[in-house]
Amino acid sequence: MSRDLVVFGEDWGAHPSSTQHLMKRLSVDRKVIWVNSIGLRRPRLSMKDMRRATNKLGRMLRPRPRVKPVQVPENMTVIEPKAIPLPGNTAASAINRVTVGRAVRTMMAERGIDRPIIWASLPTAVDLLDSFTEDGVIYYCGDDFGGLAGVDHEPVLKCEERLASIADIIFAASEPLCSRFRTRNTHYLPHGVDLDLFSRGTDPAPDLPTDTPVAGFYGSISEWIDTDLIAACASQLTHWKFVFIGDVRTDISALRDIPNIEFLGSRPHGELPRYAQHWTASILPFRDNAQIRACNPLKLREYMAAGRPVVTTPFPALAPYLDHVSVSDTPEAFTSSLESATHEPIEKSFLRMQAVSDESWGARADQVRQLIDT
Repeated sequence: MSRDLVVFGEDWGAHPSSTQHLMKRLSVDRKVIWVNSIGLRRPRLSMKDMRRATNKLGRMLRPRPRVKPVQVPENMTVIEPKAIPLPGNTAASAINRVTVGRAVRTMMAERGIDRPIIWASLPTAVDLLDSFTEDGVIYYCGDDFGGLAGVDHEPVLKCEERLASIADIIFAASEPLCSRFRTRNTHYLPHGVDLDLFSRGTDPAPDLPTDTPVAGFYGSISEWIDTDLIAACASQLTHWKFVFIGDVRTDISALRDIPNIEFLGSRPHGELPRYAQHWTASILPFRDNAQIRACNPLKLREYMAAGRPVVTTPFPALAPYLDHVSVSDTPEAFTSSLESATHEPIEKSFLRMQAVSDESWGARADQVRQLIDT
């Protein structure tokens, strides 16, 4: 029997996360209520936080406590919670239990959902679990919240510890994350890939340079990006373009004046294959830190499914794919790997795509389905 789900995740409709990919597949045969982010840190006095707070306040003040973003699956309802984003604050947690609990219970009654499974992708959801009569609790750990930038680490880790102690099932997206939860209920669930989107041939994006080799990256341009490495490589490979797609969330002043580095801004997820299939090499220029050592980036499998050479700095999640990527830990090695990508044999592209051919999000959802429905 398919079990209905109440999911506490990030804001639906943002750049697709692993939880969103999974719920798109799981909602095919069950009802899903998705509760938008209740926050992992206290808002700060920045323009970005003020804009985000204003947007969320506008959505909360709509007549009904729900939103209907574009491309919500038929069996899913998305709720914009009236929540106070103060992780670890006792008063805020008590208020959130009342307000969010009431909104979710109302929606459960409308949708005919009784005793759902609670799926928490954010540790702060643990404060809300007393608001429901559930049939089980799942914690999906997709990140190291002790090292993740932009998180109030201490209170969020305390929430995670409480959540892990009561979860019936823990899914972890990487082996290092699995090792943090020493329980028989912990299951390794690596990220998947939308094979149809990234492997199906498409035309190149009109703003992708065509007159020079291109090293390309998409995703959040944040503290974990090694800007020193990028600057060194771009300065050595002056006949290359280094193209970055995504929101800039860190200081990139050291890169702004390098003429062969371009920042194109964010693009819809569905447009990314038009870049990744056609630039010369996909790059993962990560710093070596706790967050990266625990990560299992979605873009790794997407890069591989797109077929182009992948040049990366080392991190543990690469282990299954070492025959299909070039791992380089110095600017000289990274530069050499990029140059080698210009004359890579075509058969390597097919082998790279084949290496992730059984790692679709549908296959990952089947793993989840088997555990939660039996």
